[in-house]
Amino acid sequence: MITGLNHVTLSILDLERSFDFYTKILSFQPLAKWDKGAYLLAGELWFTLYQGLLFARTVSPEYTHLAFNVSEKDFPIWQARCRASNVREWKENKSEVASLYILDPDGYKLELHVGHWQSRIAATKKKPYKGMEFFV
Repeated sequence: MITGLNHVTLSILDLERSFDFYTKILSFQPLAKWDKGAYLLAGELWFTLYQGLLFARTVSPEYTHLAFNVSEKDFPIWQARCRASNVREWKENKSEVASLYILDPDGYKLELHVGHWQSRIAATKKKPYKGMEFFV
């Protein structure tokens, strides 16, 4: 049985640039760093940066992204920090709670999100997506 997400690894172009973004702007905790990579923590999530082969990244039109929890109280601080650091945004928020959709230095899509799966299910039960069925 799968019990959760173990870690995320992103292939990056420039270790120092990505390390600074994730530790200084997003406040991930650094655990270890070496010539080609770094281990970080985002809350309890083990997050790895690996400087390796990477095709020329452009921002993909698809919706795939990584979403990170932030508290409602701290959301305005995160939003202000990202905007003051000129972090690029890729989508306007239209969800039931506060979210900020940003790009990392390599164009990976990220989201800083206040809600959780319970708040999303509650919101969609009130206004379901087309063809939606619920199992909880």
